[in-house]
Amino acid sequence: MGRIRVLVVDDHRIFAEALATALSAEPEIEVGAAGSAAAAEHALERAAAEGRPFDILLVDADLGTAGGSLGPPRRPRPAVEPEAGPPVVRRATGVVPAPRRAGSVLVPQRQPVPPVVTGAQQGAAAAPRRPADGITLLGRSCHTYPGLRAVVLAAEEDPRRAVRALYAGAAGWVAKESSLTRLLTVLRGVLRGETHLPPTLLTGVVRELTTARRDRTESERLVESLTPREKQVLRCMVAGLGRQAVAERLYLSPHTVRTHMQNVLGKLGVHSTLAAVALARRAGVGPAESAGAPAS
Repeated sequence: MGRIRVLVVDDHRIFAEALATALSAEPEIEVGAAGSAAAAEHALERAAAEGRPFDILLVDADLGTAGGSLGPPRRPRPAVEPEAGPPVVRRATGVVPAPRRAGSVLVPQRQPVPPVVTGAQQGAAAAPRRPADGITLLGRSCHTYPGLRAVVLAAEEDPRRAVRALYAGAAGWVAKESSLTRLLTVLRGVLRGETHLPPTLLTGVVRELTTARRDRTESERLVESLTPREKQVLRCMVAGLGRQAVAERLYLSPHTVRTHMQNVLGKLGVHSTLAAVALARRAGVGPAESAGAPAS
């Protein structure tokens, strides 16, 4: 296996710098870092354009919820345990000294640290801002770069968010207080196609997946009770179309569409279009993509 390119995304800059520094001490790992979703997407795009794509996205689950440029920084959390001497992280902007050691945790330097990804903030300012938490960023990035592996950094264990991360494409979930050895095991494992979850989180994740499967099965049963025309109307509802737009797409009168929509709500056992759309999505129903022909 060649060098592993890892992009650390965390809007707590001190923690991100400490983690990047610890990882860079490993001979086979090359590290970059970004402090926001916009900066991360810029870094991923630039790396791909240069023919040197990142292998792993290591992203904070709480990205954008506190700290960063939108508010005061969060209190520093203990970083991972380094297992080598004091390294330095070299970047285009210069050399950032490694944090000083104090016992078994990294104590970040007090002096200001220059941005890790040069030009990212300028690129983010030029493009429309797209707020995203860490899991949303993960999903977009895995969709855009199929070869990218994603690992979530989390301050606490949350089975529901872990399931959301898995659905988005994550291959690992690591606690922020984990040792460097544990983190490296996860990073190397996901590159081999493995999925890594903490044992203490696994039971909750299995429970959430089981519940989601049960809900999906019930939703699928309800959707199957619809007629072909009602399913067409439901798909139009999922696409966000109003009554008039549905009528034009399906070559029906608005009055007929209204009747079909009422039937759909009744058969699904819901009282609003929003609830019907949520149930349809749980059942795997996608939006209508093109104008439908009249049903036979």
